[in-house]
Amino acid sequence: MEDTIKLEVIKDLSAGATVSQSAKLYQSHGMIDYQSSAELTYTDILNLTLALNVASEFYDVCATVLVKNNTLTGAALGATIFESFQKAIDCNPIDSICGAIAITKTADVELVRLLTKQHVIVAPDFTAEAENYLDSKKIKYVKLNTPLNEYKNFLTEEIVVTPFGTVVQEKNKKELDKESFKVVSKVKPTVEQIEDAIFAWKITKYIRSAGVVIAKDFKTSGIAQGIQTPAFEYALDKSCEQAKEAILASDVPLTVHDLNVAVQNRISLIIQPGVTEDVLKQADKFEVGMITTGISNFSVV
Repeated sequence: MEDTIKLEVIKDLSAGATVSQSAKLYQSHGMIDYQSSAELTYTDILNLTLALNVASEFYDVCATVLVKNNTLTGAALGATIFESFQKAIDCNPIDSICGAIAITKTADVELVRLLTKQHVIVAPDFTAEAENYLDSKKIKYVKLNTPLNEYKNFLTEEIVVTPFGTVVQEKNKKELDKESFKVVSKVKPTVEQIEDAIFAWKITKYIRSAGVVIAKDFKTSGIAQGIQTPAFEYALDKSCEQAKEAILASDVPLTVHDLNVAVQNRISLIIQPGVTEDVLKQADKFEVGMITTGISNFSVV
C-alpha cells in the first residue's frame, strides 16, 4: 500500500523566497495551533519554524532563540525570559536587528519594547500590555497555543521535491543517550561544563553541517555552519574573547588541526560524535576535556 500525502490550500502567500516567486500555504496533517497578529510571509514561516524547533529543546526553562534568513544566529538560556533575551541578543547584535524570535515563556512589555518592525516574535503567551505595545508599533507576533512540550510531536516528515523524485525523511529526534555519552579525556569536566556541552550539542541538531557551536554559561558566542573546512576558525573568530574556557560542539569528529585551533583559542571542553586516538592524545597533552556522544547531527540541509 502506497503512502499518500493529502494537502489542501489554505491561502496564497504574498510571495515566495523572492518577490518574483509565488507561494501557497497548504493545510497539512498535524499542524500546531497558533494565532498571528498579521499574515505570515513565506520567510516568516521558515524562520519561525526553525526558531521553535530549537526553542522546543528547552521548553521547560527560560530560553530565547534568534533566526534570520532561515539561519540560527543566537540562542541563550537565563534565569528569567528577559535575561535569556538579553544574552541571545548579545550572541550576535548585528544579525539580531531583524528576523524571528522564539521565547519559551510569556512575553511582557519590558521585552517587546526592544523589538522593531523588522522582527516577528513567537511565544506561548503575551501580557495584555505587551500585545497593546506590539499592535501600536505594528510589530508582528504569534501566540503559540500548542504547548511547547508537545511541539516535537508535530515534527514529522521532511519533504523535498527534486527532479530525481520526491524525498521524504523523518525528522532528527535523536536524543543524547547516557550509554553512548562518555567523557574520554583525562581531564574531567565540571557539572557546569557538561550542562553547557549538552546545551551546545542540542543546537547543532538545527544548523547546517559542518556545524560548530561555541557556548558558555548557556549562551552561544559563535556559530558556523555549511562552510566545511574553515568552520572551526570561523566560529572561534566569531566568538573571539568569549571562546576562553568555553565549550566547542561539533557535529563531525575533529582533526588534530581543528583541535590545535581550539587550543589556541583556549577552549576548555569539546563535545563531538567520536574521537580518534591521535586527537585524544593531543587533547590530553593540552588538558582539554573531551566528550563523545556516539551520534552525529551532520546534516546538509
